[in-house]
Amino acid sequence: MRVREAMSSQVLVVGPEHTLRQAARMMSERRVGSAVVVDPESHGIGIMTERDVLNAIGAGLDCDVERTSAHLTWDVVYAGPDWTLEEAAASMVRGGFRHLVVLADAEVLGVISVRDIVRVWAGQRAAASR
Repeated sequence: MRVREAMSSQVLVVGPEHTLRQAARMMSERRVGSAVVVDPESHGIGIMTERDVLNAIGAGLDCDVERTSAHLTWDVVYAGPDWTLEEAAASMVRGGFRHLVVLADAEVLGVISVRDIVRVWAGQRAAASR
């Protein structure tokens, strides 16, 4: 199976000036574990995850003051839509990531998470055992 078949195409995009609370609220409302951060004046595309928010809170930072731009990963590892799920999983393991932004021709197509991969693999195993 390919990444395009398992990824979520409903991508939450936030700006670098959103506060952590705003980003966390949007992530919670949409029930997603990451947000793509687009900064046209800077690095381009970054990703902020629930772990980034958790680390900021754990460090005692004020989520109403802290901006997403200070708590995200700019060194994003991108997946291609034609990658296999095995390639995406291997990339996640190598980098210690739980989410990969899916890009094609510099356009964000979606995000694939460990949860997406496990969901597909578990469904395939269940179907095979029937």
